[in-house]
Amino acid sequence: MTPKDLQRFDAFWPYYLAEHRLPACRAVHYFGTALATGSLIAIIALQAWAWIWLVLIVGYGPAWFGHFVIEKNRPATFTYPGWSLLADYKMFWMFITGRIDQELDKHKDVVFRQTH
Repeated sequence: MTPKDLQRFDAFWPYYLAEHRLPACRAVHYFGTALATGSLIAIIALQAWAWIWLVLIVGYGPAWFGHFVIEKNRPATFTYPGWSLLADYKMFWMFITGRIDQELDKHKDVVFRQTH
C-alpha cells in the first residue's frame, strides 16, 4: 500500500488493523489510550494545564512499545498522525464494546497477510 492509497480513513483502517494484528500490541494500545484519556479528563477537570504533556507520554509510550518490541514495526503515527489517533480510539471503542474480533475477522485478508 502506498501513502496515496491511504488518503481516506476507510482505506487507512484495514492498514491500521494490520499494524496491530498481535493481541499483546493491541492490549498495550488499549492501556495507553485509557491512561491518556483519563489523564486528559483529570487535567481538564483540575485545570492543571502544566501537565498536558503527560497525555502524550502515557498515550504514546505504551503504543510505541507495542510497535517496536511486540509487533516489530513502525508506528503509523509517524506517517499518519491524524488517522492514527482516530483509529486508536476506534480500535479502543471496538474493544470495549466487544466488537474488535469481528472487525479483525472482517478485514482478515489485510490484517493477517504475512507482511512482517
